[in-house]
Amino acid sequence: MLTLFRSRRLPRALCAASALALSWGASAQAASSGGPGFELRGPEIVMEVTRGDTTLPAAQVPSLLAGDEVTLHLPQSEDPDDKLRDFLFVAAFLRGAVNPPPDDWIATGQGWKDKEKDNTLHLTVPEGAQQMVLLMVPRTQGAQGVLEDAVQGKPGEFVRAGGELYEASLDHARLETFMASIRAQGDRNPEALRKVAPVLASSLGMRLQADCLDKVLEEQAACLIEGRGALVLSDVHTSSLADTLAGAPTDLALQLSATPQAGSGSYSAYIGVARDIARLFGAFNNPQFDYLPALTERRADRLALRLNTAPSFTKPKSVLVVGMPSVEADVLPRLRSTHTAPICAAQGHVLLPVEGAPLVYASDFAHAMALRITASDGRTVDVPVTARADRGGYVFDARAIPATFSGALRAHLHGNWGFAPFEGPDFTLQRPGSGAWHSVGDNGTLVVGRDSTAVLAGTAPACVSAITLTGRDTRRALEWEVKDTERLAVSVPLEGARPGPVQLALHLQGEADPVTLTLETRAEASRIDGLQLHEGDGEARLTGQRLDQVRALVLAGQTLEPGALQRRDGRDVLTLAVDATGMPGAGTTLEGRVLLADGREQTLPVTIAPPRPDAQVLSRSVRMPEPAQGTQPLELTSDTLLPAGGELVFSLQTAPGQRLGRDTVVEVALEGTAEPVRLGIGSGLMPSSPGVLIARLDTGALAPGSFGPLRYRLVANGVAGRWQDLARLVRLPAIDELACAKSKAAHCTLQGRNLFLVAAVAQGADFADARAVPPGFTGERLEVPAPGADGLYLRLRDDDEAVARLRPHGA
Repeated sequence: MLTLFRSRRLPRALCAASALALSWGASAQAASSGGPGFELRGPEIVMEVTRGDTTLPAAQVPSLLAGDEVTLHLPQSEDPDDKLRDFLFVAAFLRGAVNPPPDDWIATGQGWKDKEKDNTLHLTVPEGAQQMVLLMVPRTQGAQGVLEDAVQGKPGEFVRAGGELYEASLDHARLETFMASIRAQGDRNPEALRKVAPVLASSLGMRLQADCLDKVLEEQAACLIEGRGALVLSDVHTSSLADTLAGAPTDLALQLSATPQAGSGSYSAYIGVARDIARLFGAFNNPQFDYLPALTERRADRLALRLNTAPSFTKPKSVLVVGMPSVEADVLPRLRSTHTAPICAAQGHVLLPVEGAPLVYASDFAHAMALRITASDGRTVDVPVTARADRGGYVFDARAIPATFSGALRAHLHGNWGFAPFEGPDFTLQRPGSGAWHSVGDNGTLVVGRDSTAVLAGTAPACVSAITLTGRDTRRALEWEVKDTERLAVSVPLEGARPGPVQLALHLQGEADPVTLTLETRAEASRIDGLQLHEGDGEARLTGQRLDQVRALVLAGQTLEPGALQRRDGRDVLTLAVDATGMPGAGTTLEGRVLLADGREQTLPVTIAPPRPDAQVLSRSVRMPEPAQGTQPLELTSDTLLPAGGELVFSLQTAPGQRLGRDTVVEVALEGTAEPVRLGIGSGLMPSSPGVLIARLDTGALAPGSFGPLRYRLVANGVAGRWQDLARLVRLPAIDELACAKSKAAHCTLQGRNLFLVAAVAQGADFADARAVPPGFTGERLEVPAPGADGLYLRLRDDDEAVARLRPHGA
């Protein structure tokens, strides 16, 4: 018998519905304008899968494998008048669009059998099967033979329908999770929606209607779930679970969803699946049977069906088509951490932020998930975790970590995905310990009269919640930055302060009392250590202490004005501009006069150093990154552009007379960054001929997400040359498809990922009548002009002058 679920409210439209529809006990809200709502609640199916010695309920099984034991049956009802016991269900395994399944791949069960008799199907997934589909129909004379003939007559339609229905069910699960979370937040705390809604949308792969957050609190929740059929964005992992021999089963549904009649904005098969199934099975419909699609909601061992059309129990009777998990190896999600810095795990519920797998929040495919925590002495403990879409990751209780685990802890997320072991990302956790905090380096003594930076070391710097400066009847909150697993840097404002001790109070999570540190401060007069100036340089570097007091430096008849002042290795470095044409050659010793702000002068000897090593770019070549499977390649219109993920090979001609040794290095860095990529002999750098070097730069060595001007400099014999322009690093979107209308109207749709990297799209290189892309665009489709003779031109957001070209197929 079939067990029914009834919704909490009954729309007026159903009050006038036929007794036939009411006998299902289902109610429906009007489907949104975005497409079929699948709001009708249908019957349930009990399903379990056994692989080896392990049995899992249906909700935990993302896919099947040959040899799996599958049990299916319809729950019995205590009501003898329940008409839903009169159901026939047919389970069929499929092996592709052009290979009809043999007779023994199709099994039939009868829901009207007595309780004492077995109405359960015990199936073994056959070798060579690629898909499973379930058909349900009210008891009808000859129905079994008709359904078996239909499956064997046109297996391709059932392959396609099963894949689309399965994928649509997964997308529907994401939608339901999103809607339930939005409603719950709105009921509990409407003010939190502005913060929670973007996190939910990112976690579940949903389209966030940002303008809803500008409405009054009472209207935000309803607005966010309005037009629910168009909220679901495509998910690569969802699609891969439903791939079949017939190809990606989302194609037709995606085309349907792009039409105005189907919602014109959904990126999921969910909105188009009903029309697609109706089209596929139109040839099967006859006076006896009518095929209806059914989505599944997984709850433990139950598959609860959701329908978009009320079924019929009179001719033509409705055949419910249910998509089941495909037969393939488990496709593990690409779950990744979004937080590389240490995470404090001292108290409360700790968040492990992750992204890349919406189904970990909307299904039970990922189960038995835990965090394996390893202490510094090698001890381990597994802590259970819970997926929280509203927080954007997994959450665990810090109280589950033993009290003896302190300091820096290694943590690894793991569990099961279906039957397969699942290894997630790694994290670094920190918990306060017994170790004392102390200052490190030259920062134990601070200098008054300016802002100083104190570097402090101790256990769990990530757990510091506040730092205050105390003393002399003052209390001031300070800013700090975590440097690594043991150190943090705190900015201490001492302008106008007097020399003497100052106290810092460090407040740590989970600790009742703050940690107090005493640091000494002193007044420091200017001290001049030396001046470095190379022949041909346009700037000199003065080193010492309190160089902020330097007003000018007189050298060789020039008055050098101070420029940038930096603090390096415990001393000041002051840059001064030089007219190189008026300076003598290398080896000349001069006397310089330093003019201080208080009117004093200091003299120092200056010897002009040999010229810095220098090299000019002779030629360059760019290797574009390999396009991901299913994406279209892009071309860059300038050889000065370097795509992220690509490789740059360039040759350098050194200055005449420059001697190169084994320690010669070429440094490459993004403008404004401190950490360069170093290319040495044998590691990215190779001599070609006397004075010529070949350098090979893999952009993977740069920080992820980097873009902007790249510079290079030559370092030889321990001396660094000047920085020079090399290329402009840009990020490229991934273009999946350019689809254009067949009409003469210039109307095309560009589909892909990371389209926010595009600033404008145009038909020609002059960007006349370009279509601008708004900043912060998060969609995966753009309405663009039709391509010109040379393709479509994309101006990249990383650089106003950077242009990529998408050539049409066959060009």
